[in-house]
Amino acid sequence: MINLMEPPTQVGAAIPAHTPHAVSVMFPTWQDNIYYEEGNPIVTSKMECGYPRFFIHPFIQKLCSRLVDEFGKENETGMLFPSHKVAVQCRSFMNCYYQESTGSIRIAEFEIAPRDTSSELEKVPIHIVLFPKDAFPIAKQFWQHSGAIVSSRMAEYCLRIMDENKKQQRFKQEEKSTNGLYQPKMTMGRKSRSRYNKASIELERKDEEEESVEQNTYLEERYGRNLPAQFSLKAKQALRRRIAGVLSETEEKTDLEEQRKIKGDRGIRGLSEEDVYLYPCGMSAIYHAHQVAMAIGDAALKSVCFGFPYTDTLKILQKWGPGCHFYGLGEDESIDELEAQLDSGEKILSLFCEFPSNPLLKSPDVKRLRRLANKHNFLIVVDETIGNFCNVAVLEWADMVVSSLTKIFSGDSNVMGGSMILNPNGSHYDQLKAKLTQDYEDLVWFEDAVFLERNSRNFKERSHIINQNAETLCDFLVTHPKVEKVFYPKYVCRKHFDSIKVNSDTAGYGGLFSILLKDEKSAAAFYNHLHCAKGPSLGTNFTLCSPYTILAHYNELDWAEQYGVCRYLVRVSVGLEDKQKLINMFSEALDSIYNNQ
Repeated sequence: MINLMEPPTQVGAAIPAHTPHAVSVMFPTWQDNIYYEEGNPIVTSKMECGYPRFFIHPFIQKLCSRLVDEFGKENETGMLFPSHKVAVQCRSFMNCYYQESTGSIRIAEFEIAPRDTSSELEKVPIHIVLFPKDAFPIAKQFWQHSGAIVSSRMAEYCLRIMDENKKQQRFKQEEKSTNGLYQPKMTMGRKSRSRYNKASIELERKDEEEESVEQNTYLEERYGRNLPAQFSLKAKQALRRRIAGVLSETEEKTDLEEQRKIKGDRGIRGLSEEDVYLYPCGMSAIYHAHQVAMAIGDAALKSVCFGFPYTDTLKILQKWGPGCHFYGLGEDESIDELEAQLDSGEKILSLFCEFPSNPLLKSPDVKRLRRLANKHNFLIVVDETIGNFCNVAVLEWADMVVSSLTKIFSGDSNVMGGSMILNPNGSHYDQLKAKLTQDYEDLVWFEDAVFLERNSRNFKERSHIINQNAETLCDFLVTHPKVEKVFYPKYVCRKHFDSIKVNSDTAGYGGLFSILLKDEKSAAAFYNHLHCAKGPSLGTNFTLCSPYTILAHYNELDWAEQYGVCRYLVRVSVGLEDKQKLINMFSEALDSIYNNQ
């Protein structure tokens, strides 16, 4: 169905290889991951890219550097954001957490526009927050936690405009100089010192850069299956319909009332494409879900983070608003504790959970949580990224469902995206809808929308194959003598997963699992000998592995271990490879353990 490219083997190479906007990076050995976390140039100097919320893409770095040179003051740096509102939010965050101020934090806004009126390129609004260099880690926290990032394709587009403007300016200068009354003469065989020759050299260099841009464009079109930019609005509409579950290959419900009458893939009536909101990435959807919860509820109330989540979800709940209650184990006993707390009079704003969780694949009892929410009047936000709506029907039990479209929905690992869906039958729907109608900004770059739409056309078929592959592989691993434990929804909190599992032949337990080996030395040997892509992210069309706790919690390993997240846990996202190939691949890696003791 999909031609899977061989993974790269060099440290720092883009995953997939030769992909300008790849969202993962190759760390072939266990030690490479440690070097990365420690900022060691042995790895960091070789990185072509990285996961975009953690590693700012080279195109974005280049654009930002040019703009700081133009608008910044001495000892200032900056960070780009997709809108004025987001830039203001960043400044507010920095003013809160940048304690030892050595200068002001300010916002510069302008447009990058082609000077040539016949250019096919369009003007782009730019919002850059400028601040002292020592405040960069605080700005980076906002970028990472909130997911309010700019697209690397947007940066590439802006750089192209700026380069074309420079090229046009050079030609105008040349035209002016060659039309003058005086022209330098060639004498004694020496080269003229006229600007023309310097410009020729510069243009030769420029041609090399343009050739690189053309090559990048070819690769994007070849492997990303791109469409022209004018289709972006239709692409976004198709995305919203697909996410709402009212778009299929055989029948498309275009009328909103018709959409609301059917159950669709989500299994509930009343839902339409207008209840789907797109964001630059999944964490941005989570951030905005929390923001809208605070806007319609009592912002003085804490929220609950239920279960051990992906790291930035917890950071959002802790750093924005009054903080949160953290039930890190996320099991039935945790609900008992929560219920006792609520019955004692404690009030909460909202509860955030993943279904299932990352990386321990625990599924909370969302039906019981829903009953508590109805009784005590709080919002439930469920992240369905790992379960995905082909496998689990979470919307009925939530007020908002968020997801990272970067993962299995796209699969190609070459574009970022996120979504939020409102439950039209929820008691808070009218308030949420009214607030989002007032405040929502569509910040998804048009080229990213085109890639997401094209990539996700076969999402259901890929999900089915990956379900089967993961279950086959986990069934092999769970009985293997060198494996201590496999964390997978089929074996962990299964009754809660099954309680809302989609009733279809293609539904399964998803493509993500984590594996625990005897000790870190064994885990490192296994990882080093596993012949697949190795780096951050998940939900890719190809199998992707990472030492999860090292990458996500390197500076808080003991804290993570309190909640059952072992420091040498290995997380695996299963791809579309042949089942037997996968079993052989993992068997060989396990065989290497004792050989390396």
